[in-house]
Amino acid sequence: MKFPFEVTPAEVLSAPETYVDAVFSSLASEFLIMPKGDGFLDYPTFSSGYESLKQISRGFSQFDADAVLAASLEKPVILVVLRAILGFTPPEWAYIASSRKGIDIPQGAARTLDRSIRSNPNNRRKPGETNLQRITALVETACELIEEGCPPVANGKLHRFDKADSASGLTSVQQLANIGVPYAMLLYERFLGRPFAGHRDSVSELVGDGLESAIEEELSRAGITFRKTKRAERLAGFDQAPDFIIPDEFNPKVIIEAKLTEDDGTARDKATRVIRLCQMSEQRVREGKEAYEVVACLAGRGFGVRREDMRQMIYHTKGKIFTPKTLDRLVDCTELNTFRTKT
Repeated sequence: MKFPFEVTPAEVLSAPETYVDAVFSSLASEFLIMPKGDGFLDYPTFSSGYESLKQISRGFSQFDADAVLAASLEKPVILVVLRAILGFTPPEWAYIASSRKGIDIPQGAARTLDRSIRSNPNNRRKPGETNLQRITALVETACELIEEGCPPVANGKLHRFDKADSASGLTSVQQLANIGVPYAMLLYERFLGRPFAGHRDSVSELVGDGLESAIEEELSRAGITFRKTKRAERLAGFDQAPDFIIPDEFNPKVIIEAKLTEDDGTARDKATRVIRLCQMSEQRVREGKEAYEVVACLAGRGFGVRREDMRQMIYHTKGKIFTPKTLDRLVDCTELNTFRTKT
C-alpha cells in the first residue's frame, strides 16, 4: 500500500479512497498513555494529604477553618484534597470563594496556586498578605460548603454536590471515609467525570508537543532551517500562525501543521485549519506571489474517523499527509528535501 506523499497529485486524485485507507492505516491512538508533566501528583502524596485532613477534622466530623488553614500552610497538598472533595476546578473554587467572602481571586491566580501546590505538595508555604487572604477565603468556603452539603433544587435540575461524598454534608464524607466507597457509586461518579479528566486537560499541550518534537528532530537531522511559532502567535499574512515555517515567515516555502486529536469532532476543526492554509497558498498565486507547500502531520484516533475530512486534506495538500509512523519520510517526500544540508 502506497501513501499519498509517495505518488503524484494526479494519482491521488484518480483513487482518493485508496490513499485515505493508507493514511488511516498509519494512524495510531495513544490516549491510554499520558505524560505526567511537572504538576503530576502521585497517589501516595495525595493520600498523605487526605490522612492529614482526616486527622485535623477528627475523622471528618468537624471542619474548623482555622485548623484546616494552618495545616494547609504546613502541608499544601491538603488544599488539593479539599478541592477533590468539593469536585471543583481551581477557577470554580475561586469564583465561589470570591462570591461568598468578597475577596478578589482571579482565575489565573487560582490556577497558579493549584499548579504550584501540585509541583511542591509538601513544601511549607509562607504566602504574602494577598495570597494569604485568598487561601483563607478558599479554605473557609470549602469548610462551609462541605458542612452544608447539597441544597434542594428544582425538578429537572442537578446540583454539583449531589454526589456520594457531599449530598448530606459532613455525614456523607464520614460514611465514605469510615466504611469505604461503594464500588458502583465510585464507577458512577467516574462515568460522570471521566477518570483522569483534570490531569488530561492539564497536560493536553504536552501531548501535542510530542508530535512537534518529532518533527523538529526530523528537520534538525536534515540540517533544515525552520521557524517554529509560539502558542497563539500572530504573523502577518496568516489568519493563524502555522506550527512550522520553512525557512521563515518572510519567505515561506513549506508550511507544516502538526495536529493531534483523539476526538472526531475536534478533528473536523483541525482538518479545516489545514485546508485553510492550502487555500491561502492558492490565494498567493492569484496575487502574483509564490505558493508554499502545505504539509500536514497528523496523530490520534480522531483523524481516523471522518473519511471525507481526510479525503479533503489529501486533496488540498496534494497528498502531503504524514503520521508518526511515516515521519521518517517527511523530508524525502516533500519540498523540504531542497533545504537539506545534512544527509
